[in-house]
Amino acid sequence: MSLKGKGFFIWEIINSEKGDPKAIAKTAKDAHLTHVILKIADGAFPYNVNRQTNEDYVGPVVSALRDAGIEVWGWHYVYGDYPTSEANIAIKRMKEFELSGYVVDAEIEYKEPGKKNAASVYMKLLRKNLPNVPFALSSYRFPSFHPQLPWKTFLEYCDYNMPQVYWEQSHNPEANMVRTVKEFQSITPFRPIIPTGPTYRAGSWIPTIEDTRKFLDITKQLKLEAANFFSWDECRPAYPDLWKTISDYDWEKAQQQKDISEIWVDALNSGNPESVIKLYATNSVHITATRSIQGLTEIQDWYNYLLNQLLPNGKFTITGITGSGNSRSINWICNSDKANVSNGRDTFGLINEKIAYHYSFFSTKS
Repeated sequence: MSLKGKGFFIWEIINSEKGDPKAIAKTAKDAHLTHVILKIADGAFPYNVNRQTNEDYVGPVVSALRDAGIEVWGWHYVYGDYPTSEANIAIKRMKEFELSGYVVDAEIEYKEPGKKNAASVYMKLLRKNLPNVPFALSSYRFPSFHPQLPWKTFLEYCDYNMPQVYWEQSHNPEANMVRTVKEFQSITPFRPIIPTGPTYRAGSWIPTIEDTRKFLDITKQLKLEAANFFSWDECRPAYPDLWKTISDYDWEKAQQQKDISEIWVDALNSGNPESVIKLYATNSVHITATRSIQGLTEIQDWYNYLLNQLLPNGKFTITGITGSGNSRSINWICNSDKANVSNGRDTFGLINEKIAYHYSFFSTKS
């Protein structure tokens, strides 16, 4: 099952809409959430269960969310000291509530020596007993900062990667997201990324409304299918402005808005240099390894050469986009009637959403 759209983690059900399942479902639906991720276990023990009465809060919330058409996953904080017991409680809870997916939250405890074997035992047992359930890993945003964590062991059994992109003590979600994606792209196995953004306080720091919008925007620009936030039970009562920002964000509309990189490639595929030049600022600069030109006339002449002589009837395809705000890096390939390109790499600098600086690199093969 593929996750798409906006989602929220719930830590404490009792602190989310006062634990009212119908209110939780209505609030999720009103916010246009596609999925909610409930904490179902902590270590070897079930979670969101009243210790005095043994009332289990999970089941009624799962039912209410499903009735509202919202997908429900479970999440589980693990320590790795008793991996078999942790796996068994996860299996029990997942089967009991027939949840759509499972998120393993592995953090500092799994950086301790010897935990790679624990991760292997835990994940193998999970996969054996839940063969058709999608799994995701929730952990740190930058794996290079946490090399002790057995990333490969977890990810080889997972279908998704849900890094905690928490830009605490700063306000740069875009830079954090770009770095997160880049670092995980260098890890084997790579899994589709569904980032989790913060909606909580850390000391005196709180993410801003602008931060939150930028986080959602960069998620869309990077072509990621979904985004999560942590956590509902703090955000809703304490930071209603953040909740409203997320609720009001039109994921489907944003999905339809093309990035400048895609618009540029569409213009190239039209074969019309005039369509391409409309994307450039008046005094824009275009640079290659052998020359620099400036101004719309010279740049349009170059596109006439590119599209009519060098790569006639070219079919340009983007293979990767990084960057945000006023910069983009695009990897691309092209097949044409005369030559092919397999290593295209361009960089844009933007001013007022127009290309002001453009560096191109590619080589052709007949």
